[in-house]
Order: sequence, then C-alpha cells, then structure tokens
Amino acid sequence: MSDSEQPQEQPQVSESELIRVRREKLDRIRDLGYSAYPTKANVDTTVADVVAQFSSKSSEELEAEKPRVAIAGRILAVREFGKTAFLVLSEKTARIQAYLRKDTLSEREWSLYKNLDAGDWVSVSGTVFRTKTNELSVKAEQIDFLVKGIRPLPGKWHGLTDVEQRYRQRYVDLIVNDDVKQTFVTRAKIVAAIRRWFDSHGFMEVETPMMQPIAGGAAARPFVTHHNTLDMDLFLRIAPELYLKRLIVGGLQRVYEINRNFRNEGISTQHNPEFTMLEFYQAYADYEVLIEETEDLLAGLVQEIRGDTNVTFRGNEISFARPFARYSMKDAISHFGKIHPSEIATREGLVALMKQHGEYAPDDVDRMNEGKLVAGLFEALAEKQLIQPTFITDFPTEISPLSKQRPDDPNYVERFELYVGGMEIANAFSELNDSDEQARRFAQQLAERERGDEEAHQADDDYVRALEYGMPPTGGEGIGIDRLTMILTDSASIRDVILFPLMRPRV
Repeated sequence: MSDSEQPQEQPQVSESELIRVRREKLDRIRDLGYSAYPTKANVDTTVADVVAQFSSKSSEELEAEKPRVAIAGRILAVREFGKTAFLVLSEKTARIQAYLRKDTLSEREWSLYKNLDAGDWVSVSGTVFRTKTNELSVKAEQIDFLVKGIRPLPGKWHGLTDVEQRYRQRYVDLIVNDDVKQTFVTRAKIVAAIRRWFDSHGFMEVETPMMQPIAGGAAARPFVTHHNTLDMDLFLRIAPELYLKRLIVGGLQRVYEINRNFRNEGISTQHNPEFTMLEFYQAYADYEVLIEETEDLLAGLVQEIRGDTNVTFRGNEISFARPFARYSMKDAISHFGKIHPSEIATREGLVALMKQHGEYAPDDVDRMNEGKLVAGLFEALAEKQLIQPTFITDFPTEISPLSKQRPDDPNYVERFELYVGGMEIANAFSELNDSDEQARRFAQQLAERERGDEEAHQADDDYVRALEYGMPPTGGEGIGIDRLTMILTDSASIRDVILFPLMRPRV
C-alpha cells in the first residue's frame, strides 16, 4: 500500500454540509491572497510525461539527477503525517504523489494545503524522487491553487449500482474511473488510426450535410427539424451515403467521412439515437475489393491498438487475423440455424420458419416480401452466433435498394455485412449506378412506405439525376465506430463508448 492509499476514516455528513465547508475553505484561500479562479497554471510538463519518463528510474538515479518538474493535476487523495503530507495528483489515467513538507513550503503555501480537498486542482513544482516505499513522487518546493471542487467526489462511486448515473454524470465517471478514461483514449486512437489508413491509401476526407431535405442512404426513421427562414422541414441525416456518391459522380474518386448519424429508433446496448460511422466510397472497385480492404484495415487497426490481432470481448477470444470467415445469408441461416437449404428455397418455407422463429405477428409475416423474410430469419437464427469476424454476402435485392444486382442472379445483390461479437459492424455494396434501375428501386421503396413500412427508403430525384450524369463502378462501405470501439475495449454497452449518450430526463 502506497503512502497515499492508507484507509481514511471520515464522519458521515450530508453533501450539503460538505459543500458548505468547502465554500468556507475557498473563502480562506481567497484570504490568503490566491485567486479563486486563476487564468493560467505555470507548468512545463504533464503528470503522464513525468510518469513515463521517470518510472523506470531507481531512487539512486533520481537522487543523482534531481530532475525538476512543474506539473498540475486534480487531487484524488490527501494524507497528512504531522508536518508532512501527500497529495495524489491525477491527469487522464496517470497519477503521481506530491510530497509536501511544512519546513520546505512557505507559511502561505502550507496554509493553502490545509484548505485543500480531494477534487481540487493545484500546480506543484519540485524534484522527482522516490519515497521510502518506492513511490514515484514530486518533492514540492512550491504549490499553487488552480480551482476548488465545490462539490465533493463520491466516496463509493465504484460500488454504485445505478449505472445510469455514471452516464448522466460522465464528468465524474471520468474523474474517478481510470478504465473509463482509457476507453475514450482508445476510441480516439481508433479514429486516428482509421484516418491514417485512409489518408495513406489515397482517400480524401470530406464533410456532407447533417441537415438534409430527404432522409436517404439507409432504412431508418429520421429526426425532423424545421428551418425558419426557408420555412421548410429538414431531416437530421440517417446516413451520408447519397451525398458521398454524388462526389464520386463529380470526379472525387476516393472519399471518406467520419460522421455523426441520427436515427429516431430504439435504444439498446447496441443502439444509440446519435452514433458515429465511417463511410467511404471508391471508384473502380466492387464489394470484393472492399472485403480485402476491410480485412487489411481492421487487422492492422487491432494490431496497432491492442498489440496483437486477438481481443477478448464479452468472454470470447476473437481473432482478427486474415482471412475472415464468409457465408452467404442463406448459407448462414442453414449453417447456424441447422436448417436444410430446401426449407428456405420457397416463400412458403420462409413464412413457416419466420412464424416459428421470428418475433413478428403472423399477419405481419404474411405481408413480408421474400427478402425481408430471409433477412428476418438470418437475424433470428444466425446473427448472434457470428462471434469471429464473418462476412455475410448475397443479400436479397428487396432489402438493398442502393446496391448493384449480381449479374448471374438478379434476386441478390453484391453486398456484404461484417459481423463481430454477434453485432453488425460494417455494411458494403457494389454501388448501384444504373439511374433507371435506381428510380425503379426508389419506387418500390415508396410502395413499401405506403404499406406502412416507416423505415423504407425515401425517393431522392436529385440523386437519380446525379446518376444520369454517370457514376463509374464504385464500392462503398460504412463501419460503425461505436461498435468497433465496444469490441476493442470489451465494453458491454454502446453507452460505455459514447461520452454523452442520450438519456431519459429524470423527473
């Protein structure tokens, strides 16, 4: 146990009383001549850099070098031993002790220390050394006040059963839980690595509208907003797809966007109404090319982030070593659902199986087209079993209005989805570039909407017009950043990897 981790006995007092005491301490700090809210801190390095630079140094080496540093951080713990004290300073996931001696600090600084609490921010300058218990520390020669935490940190945050409180007060969650901070550090590294891959492969990062006159690019219910000056309703984008493909028409041959999407749908461990996607489009490529590139991107990404191509997610060892497994959608139903192929060869067989295994009312099943029946059976029988990275191909045309049909069988399209850990994390097409066929598909989707399917794709006449100018053969793909982060950080819920997930207001 380090000098800073000795158990502390504190009387049980109300939060309001603790806040009152802290405000009194802040008044005393003001009386000492310190600014309650100074505009800057005199630092020359960070806690993380000090730990990284000196953690391998022995006590004798530090004593010989006497490295001087000026750092700042939040106090996580205060421990006093008569005329000496320790402050545990935190910055991101790094921590270090500040060692204070009354005979080293000025009387004013020692009085400042006496009014400090866990949660306050201070700066400390001094020399790096190791204590008798070998703890890396900074021997303070000067301390300064940065800000007081008026509200005390929760003493038993780790033991809270109300997980929603951690999501609602993410700022506190980040203060006291290093593993939460590390999750979001990892997320940032994932996004940076993705950008490097695309930038190094000739792609250009672009931005497309988040408010759109037509909600296109996916089968999803949109959020609706209103522009007052133009007096028109707009939709928060459900996908950037149709705008990115307009850029391919315009001659930008390789484009990508890391974008926020908004879908007015349910909330679950895998779904948040606001989420982040990577979408990219590549001229002259088909979905087979994208399979190769997806494997290269993800295998390299996992190796860079984790130091290996293996990860553990929800108790499962998952390997991102190439090549990934691959099944057609119907083959996956047969293999994982233990269904003979003959049973899914006809509409009658699909309807019977969906009524047996699906979660739909019988009347709804009777109205489904064959494509939706196949997709529904896949979700019911196979999806959750796809733990290792697995490409699912040969989607029915009826559920793929933006994808190019297979030349040998127009009932299916050149499309794949990638599943990992029982979740879809990527979706890709050989993009449909026949303007007449695209118009026919939009008409089919409109008919589905008229029959009550609120998620059917809206028609976009301007996108059809763009295709009439000619879009070269193109492959396009979307990858879910949130779900990918879940897998690489072994997070149980999408809310664990979104800093501020949408929450229902508390009454």
